[in-house]
Amino acid sequence: MITSKLPRIIFGALFAMLLAASASLLNGCLPLVVGGVAATAVVATDRRSTGTQLDDEFIEDKTAATVLERYGRSVHVNVTSYNGIVLLSGEVPNESTKEGIADIVRGWSKTRTLHNDLVVGPLTDLSARSNDTFITSKVKARFVEANRFQINHVKVVTERSVVYLMGIVRRDEGDAAADIARTTRGVQRVVKLFDYIA
Repeated sequence: MITSKLPRIIFGALFAMLLAASASLLNGCLPLVVGGVAATAVVATDRRSTGTQLDDEFIEDKTAATVLERYGRSVHVNVTSYNGIVLLSGEVPNESTKEGIADIVRGWSKTRTLHNDLVVGPLTDLSARSNDTFITSKVKARFVEANRFQINHVKVVTERSVVYLMGIVRRDEGDAAADIARTTRGVQRVVKLFDYIA
């Protein structure tokens, strides 16, 4: 008896999630990613191949693990990879550490380009990092509000109030994203790290 009810329970849960997402969109809010349904939708509309998405995850995860193993908590490093373009952001104690971390990234075969924006200096505190998270959320919300491109085509990373934009975009999409980010309160500078398509 349990197995006969299972499809109806699954269908009901999926229907409820879709209904909640629709209601959120109507209210002008961003829907939460729930389970694998929203994640599958994001993967399906990503301009990267599934293999490239996995390569990017590998670069991010493996670099983060290697950095933690070698440098511990003496560094604050964020690793973001999009289509093989790797951004290093955060703070390190000296130039040799900065170069050592860059060498880790260069060691991965799927790294196409490295943008090393690590700052030599003291680690940022929790309030600065929280502010960066807040800026990222504001930029993304303004992307949705402007509705000038599909928002999952542009990845937003904020570090020390500098907004980095990554993705596979057309020129007009990249320009629109940069204009929106640049005019968002609290943003000090915008850095475009796009792959452009025709």
